[in-house]
Amino acid sequence: MSNESPRVSIIILNWNGWKDTLECLESIYQIDYSNYDVLVVDNASQDNSLEKIKNYAQGLETVESRLVAYRFQNKPLEVFVFSEKDYFNLLGTVKEDLDLIPSDKRIIILKNNQNHGYAQGNNLAIEFALKHLDPDYILILNNDTVVHEDSVKCMVNAAQKDEKIGAVTPKVYYYDYQGRSDVISHAGEKFNLYIGRGKRFCKNQVDTGQCDQPRTVDTIEGCSLLLKTEVLQEVGLFDPVYFAYWEDTDLCFRIRKEGYQLSYVPQSRIWHKIGVSWDSYFSYFVIYHYLVRNRLLFMWRFASPLQKTTFTVFFGFYLLANIVLILIKEDMETSKEGLKAMYRGIKDFNKINP
Repeated sequence: MSNESPRVSIIILNWNGWKDTLECLESIYQIDYSNYDVLVVDNASQDNSLEKIKNYAQGLETVESRLVAYRFQNKPLEVFVFSEKDYFNLLGTVKEDLDLIPSDKRIIILKNNQNHGYAQGNNLAIEFALKHLDPDYILILNNDTVVHEDSVKCMVNAAQKDEKIGAVTPKVYYYDYQGRSDVISHAGEKFNLYIGRGKRFCKNQVDTGQCDQPRTVDTIEGCSLLLKTEVLQEVGLFDPVYFAYWEDTDLCFRIRKEGYQLSYVPQSRIWHKIGVSWDSYFSYFVIYHYLVRNRLLFMWRFASPLQKTTFTVFFGFYLLANIVLILIKEDMETSKEGLKAMYRGIKDFNKINP
């Protein structure tokens, strides 16, 4: 593929997860696409992530993976490191400097000065790319994903064929589903505003070709989200009020509101290390952001009065069911924290939406 292909800025947010990030990077540097920039944005990690990523770039840190074979041939990588205070004060030579080096021989590391969360952490990298790299597309990837070599090419080709497409999602597999890597996590999603929940197509199904047809979907999960730059500039970036969870759904609804479509491209494939443990599912952070506060924020933005009414009834039963689960499964101290997270989530939502 020639350098005339659309330019893609691939953004990977890292926070204390360098092992996953290195595996993700190794898969990216083996893609069949030539016109891209890799930006690793670090949310002030405390696990020596930056040094590990730099060592990887120099060929000093290898990668063990069940899905991608490590290659020494494309190391070392030229490393460009920028601190948050300098993101938007740089002279206009970043793109020119990068273009002297092939895509698979360079990496950009952005050092955030604090943990900005998923939404704002990615936003800072997107803004950096828009200001300095002039991309045609932004690809948001979770750091715990592994991409197939054709994944980026297939998504870009699909988006290029239809100006109505604002964003694209690949077919997403579980990285390890009981030892298998051919089980689908999701193939796009349909969202029901009456209950405030999405339904993943082909979830937990072994891939036998049943989800090999492209389709228009309601939402795209942020683990792998290809966005047209012109659409992002029109609708805006992730809303940082969410911090983490639901910001991707919010962005997808804003894209659709402006008349664009979200497209599922089955020829593009990635693997995602989905596997939230029981303890992390009922952590204070997840209960507060995912189960309560952000779900309410999203629904009050996009649901109709009737949908809000039906959702409120559903949400009441939903909360009650989770309260029962917490009380049954957790010890007294953890149960108190879980209930406190629910209460605070509702309270803080009411502050934002009085």
